[in-house]
Amino acid sequence: MDIQKIVQQQKSFFNSNATKEVNLRIETLKKLKLILKENEDKFYTAIYTDFKKSQFETYLTELSLIYNEINDAISNLKKWSKQKRVSTNLANFPAKSYIIPEPLGIILVISAWNYPYQLSLIPAISAIAAGNTVVIKPSEIPNNTSKILAELINTNFDEKHLCIIEGGVETTTELLQQKWDKIFFTGSTPVGKIVYKAAAENLTPVTLELGGKSPTFVLADCNIKITAKRIVWAKFLNAGQTCIAPDYLLVEKSIESELLEAIKKEIQEFYPLSENINENYVQIVNDKNFDRLKQMIPTDKIYYGGETNVKNRFIQPTLLHNINFEDSIMEDEIFGPILPIISFENLEDVITKIKEREKPLSLYVYSKNKIIIKKILNEISFGGGAINESLVHLSNPNLPFGGVGASGIGSYHSKTGFDTFTHYKSILHKSFFFEPSVKYLPFTKLKKKILKFLLE
Repeated sequence: MDIQKIVQQQKSFFNSNATKEVNLRIETLKKLKLILKENEDKFYTAIYTDFKKSQFETYLTELSLIYNEINDAISNLKKWSKQKRVSTNLANFPAKSYIIPEPLGIILVISAWNYPYQLSLIPAISAIAAGNTVVIKPSEIPNNTSKILAELINTNFDEKHLCIIEGGVETTTELLQQKWDKIFFTGSTPVGKIVYKAAAENLTPVTLELGGKSPTFVLADCNIKITAKRIVWAKFLNAGQTCIAPDYLLVEKSIESELLEAIKKEIQEFYPLSENINENYVQIVNDKNFDRLKQMIPTDKIYYGGETNVKNRFIQPTLLHNINFEDSIMEDEIFGPILPIISFENLEDVITKIKEREKPLSLYVYSKNKIIIKKILNEISFGGGAINESLVHLSNPNLPFGGVGASGIGSYHSKTGFDTFTHYKSILHKSFFFEPSVKYLPFTKLKKKILKFLLE
């Protein structure tokens, strides 16, 4: 595809003001939902070929979130797009003030491979809802999902409004050389830095959805059985290839043994040892990531699991114990089905350790102690999280999703997503009815007193 041509076409289409029509935005989103609904089987087949991901898990973690985002945008778009009246201060009397939401322009969305449908389409839905044109660059790693997305989007939508451009690093590099009005990137922190640097050349604003090592606190007063069930579900969903998965556990020493056994029992029940991928467990995405994860496992610290099969890219859900912050597995985000467990006796020491590291994308606390929960939430900076649960804050459209520091810049979902792709234009509209002389020459002490009265 001719990238420069597409960018120019989108710029011309945006400048025609067509995308500013709210009805066009709504009809585009309705059309997208219809296409997705009519082709669900194709989406299921493609992602199963890439990941061995079941229809249930694909619907739960991908399509249901996309449908919810579309429905939310369609229902609220007219309200979000309205001009908003705000009060005017006395110094500007007589006048009225208002804010006009306007789209930014042409948008580039670069998505990640781990949830290839929702990470490509949800930012695009927000951008379309806000009145922009969009180019999506999906990850080339799960190539079947990339192909089906490109086929269905590019066949059914005009490329001057919405299109998908496939390719590898060279394609992404060429895309980043273009002048966009906004770039939205989901992926690793190292690549995020490359995107940010390229965007800076054109002063292009960027939203970065990155990652990091998301901690999970498990305190002695928790319900151990339910805690184990929820952690196992959240950690091993998508075989741990989730940016907001619990990366490691911080467990009070007094319940460490009991929790380890409870988690082991949950894994044995829901992920029985097998060298074959079953419908409840997906593959590691490719050989490179399989090898990376296999090398991360310290065999002398395995509490349970550790079995691997290179042919099927299978890594058994694995528990590690006797882990400390200095171990190599604590250096980088795991992004796989390996769960290190660090026990502690002094909460203050653990909080200090976390604060010394990069700010995580998510944080979870399992406890009934409101004082300790408040302490952790107030003292540790992170993108978002949950209490006595994991992952599911992502599914609430009323909660902005995004990181902080090294885990990301900006946020999205629902109204927050609309805001991400919108400029709020501030207008003060004055009347010709009356013109006070206080701001005009000559400047006098009396006028200064009047200004002080009006402005202070």
